[in-house]
Amino acid sequence: MSKLQGNAAEDKACEYLLQQGLTLRCRNYHTRRGELDIVMQDGNTIVCIEVKYRKQNRFGSAVEFVTAKKLQRIQAAFGFYLLDNGLNPASTPLRIDVIAIDGDNLEWLKSVG
Repeated sequence: MSKLQGNAAEDKACEYLLQQGLTLRCRNYHTRRGELDIVMQDGNTIVCIEVKYRKQNRFGSAVEFVTAKKLQRIQAAFGFYLLDNGLNPASTPLRIDVIAIDGDNLEWLKSVG
């Protein structure tokens, strides 16, 4: 997948989540432990969103590419994000969601990790 396709998928996901009432905190947060695609706020909850895009699903659907190892990496990067933003993980409601885009079909999976 090209960087352009990845950005377009993230744009689509971000737009969709904004329409659902979430507030954007940041995109493409980088740390030595990995990258967070999108960080949003849903009420009091800080939500890390992993965006997966597949043009076609003959090699598997987008959601199948979110592995346990990938989730561990996201959780580690999310921890750095919280520290960088002065948020205490023990007292801040947190959630990891996935936006899976297969062609034109968008699916929002909440609390995956």
